[in-house]
Amino acid sequence: MKNLHKPVKKAVFPVAGLGTRLLPATKVMPKEMLTIVDRPLIQLAVEEAREAGIEEFIFVTSDGKEALMQHFQDAPALMENLQSRKKLDQIAKINKVDLPASALKSVKQDQPLGLGHAVWCAKDLVGDEPFAVILADDTVLGEESCLKQMMTAYTKTGGNVIASCEVPMEDTSKYGVFKLADRDGNIFSVSGLVEKPDPSVAPSNMTIFGRYILQPEIFAYLDKHETGAGGEIQLTDAMAKLINDQPFYGYVFEGERLDCGSELGFVKAQIAFALKKPHLAPEIISYMSAKLKESIL
Repeated sequence: MKNLHKPVKKAVFPVAGLGTRLLPATKVMPKEMLTIVDRPLIQLAVEEAREAGIEEFIFVTSDGKEALMQHFQDAPALMENLQSRKKLDQIAKINKVDLPASALKSVKQDQPLGLGHAVWCAKDLVGDEPFAVILADDTVLGEESCLKQMMTAYTKTGGNVIASCEVPMEDTSKYGVFKLADRDGNIFSVSGLVEKPDPSVAPSNMTIFGRYILQPEIFAYLDKHETGAGGEIQLTDAMAKLINDQPFYGYVFEGERLDCGSELGFVKAQIAFALKKPHLAPEIISYMSAKLKESIL
């Protein structure tokens, strides 16, 4: 019997997308480099992975995404400038960003064939090990990061663990949806998965959120390059087939879900993260209160 409780030390970041929902901001700038207050989306995702114990970071990129790798690499000229000006706070921030060269890997996704294809592109770098997948668009603001919560659940369940959140039933056609078997607190057993079902046939309103812990056997199904919803290679479809061979669990995370890939979600994230910063919160609250009064008047 295969050990389905092996520690998870690798994470895949599918960052090859064009970010069309945020054009024109993303015409040249990778959407993952857009900042939430003072940190790019990709940095928030990597920090989450680090907190969860990840040691190897695999970026699935495309042309024009060089800035993503550069952000986590040494910047000698910048550091020399900061040191000469004794900018100790800024130096400390930069030091937290840098990753060892051996920890940062990348692979190209030459064609936008879907999330399943993006994950498949990382197959050789993942190898025969369990791994996490983090979608940088989706962010959770809470006391403990989403992936760290999932890692705690994984130590109990093993197998495959997928982050989940509840949505209105009429929105199920936008998400991958779980068919639930049974539930114990924040963890539920999964008996099936459906990609973007019509609300009339959706098995539940518990949907997939952009965090996954997967066993490497998923690649056997992704190898087939079968297309699903939208004519793309869907990760959900491969997981739905792996359910027949391995246990799957949904994890209902604690914290505020923020979809930073949309205009409204991006603005909400700016406000939510700014309010967590003591040096910004009072001014933000004062400004928002004034604007609310103006709108009422």
